[in-house]
Amino acid sequence: MLVYSLTAISGDPLKDLRESTDPNRENLMEQRIRQMGLDQPIWVRYWGWLSGILGCFRGSCDLGLDRSGQNVGDLLSLAAGSTIRLVLLATILGILLGVFFGVMTAIRQYSGFDYVITAVAFVFYSLPSFVFAVLLKEFGAIGFNNWLKDPNFSFLFILLAAALFAIFCQAIVAGDMRTRLTVGGGAFVLAAALMFIFDVTNFIANPVGGPWVPLVGGIAAAVLFTSLFTSLSNRRALLSALATVAVVVVLSFAMSPLMRNPGAGTLLLFALIGLAAAVIIGLVFGDYARRSIVWANIWVAISTVLAVCVDYMMRYWVEYVRLVNNRPISTIGSETPNFRGSGSFWLSLIDSSTHVILPTISLTLISVASYTRYTRSSMLDVLEQDYVRTARSKGLSERVVITRHAFRNAMLPITTIVAFDFAGLIGGAVITETVFGWKGMGELFKTGLDHVDPNPVMAFFLVTGTIAVLMNMAADIAYAYIDPRIRR
Repeated sequence: MLVYSLTAISGDPLKDLRESTDPNRENLMEQRIRQMGLDQPIWVRYWGWLSGILGCFRGSCDLGLDRSGQNVGDLLSLAAGSTIRLVLLATILGILLGVFFGVMTAIRQYSGFDYVITAVAFVFYSLPSFVFAVLLKEFGAIGFNNWLKDPNFSFLFILLAAALFAIFCQAIVAGDMRTRLTVGGGAFVLAAALMFIFDVTNFIANPVGGPWVPLVGGIAAAVLFTSLFTSLSNRRALLSALATVAVVVVLSFAMSPLMRNPGAGTLLLFALIGLAAAVIIGLVFGDYARRSIVWANIWVAISTVLAVCVDYMMRYWVEYVRLVNNRPISTIGSETPNFRGSGSFWLSLIDSSTHVILPTISLTLISVASYTRYTRSSMLDVLEQDYVRTARSKGLSERVVITRHAFRNAMLPITTIVAFDFAGLIGGAVITETVFGWKGMGELFKTGLDHVDPNPVMAFFLVTGTIAVLMNMAADIAYAYIDPRIRR
């Protein structure tokens, strides 16, 4: 009632017509008064809106009409789909990167790595979202598109980029100075070699797809998730993960006639078969660590399926760049108007992906900054607990102490933050969507305020409020999964 009333009295909904010179102005004003119910008290208008919402319990939601007579429910379905696609991706990436850097900075407390990540996190946390979005448009889109016309890496750039990557890698790895120098040197050589190969082969402008993409991506995922969920010394776990990669890659070849131009259903079927194979392999060969191996295989399967999608997108990249006049990274909108390649699933997917890159980065980095700080604080608190010292005194490896004993308990407060941050990101996306010209919830909210039209504004708060409640409920359920004591 408060939000509805504040919106209704925030301005004059007839202002544009009062300033109009249209000879039919009085008639238009009368129509709008009847359309919006401006001749009725605010509480009567609010009761009419609330009655339509209560109809949702009977299966007939009525969110009313906006100022122009369009159904707000139809506008909301389009806007919510666009915004949730953006916010969901930003939330997932923010959680993964933020938790990772938070754990690593806690483990490397007061190291150079800790100081650098902390400083960067505070910068992104303090930087206004609209400023960062404008900088991304200037350098991440306009500058990158200009560079993409003739992409090349100078020798100095290769040295500096490889050196920064080496410093980052050696800071993450634990061990003595010799180990860190070895890792840093290997990272430097690898990064420099890759950039040199990309420069010589013109890979950036003309990426060459093929079986190597899902194979390399799948093997990397197998090593990563096996080390996280079990241990690389567990041969059964590593072989199960590699078998999952092999099954998904073979499946992609078997389904290649369908995968050349699939629909969403075909892609979903491909993913489900891969996940089913991952679970079966884990159950059959998991032995005593069956549960951990199954989860590792599931994430390996998901990563390999994504790598297969990346492979097909790489094959169509050159054609897409040609269709958009060599300006692939968009600065405005959620899709290219009247895109001529819409008949191809992969071209349409590339178009949607390139439009979502910049606003996702803008929202993700802000989330990463907060998640990093919260995770670091939570991990430092847990690492001082008696049960962690007991685990170390029993001779368990540091990896097991961190992943099995400390990490799960440190995730309890983070789970609460994630639940509310998702709803908060939808609200924060109002500014980001405005900068990047997305027709999402932000546009719906802003238009409603500009027109002094409560119905679109209430639709925005209805969605964000519902999501806040549902995510809070999901956080309560997640508590029971993370901490067995809560289940009891």
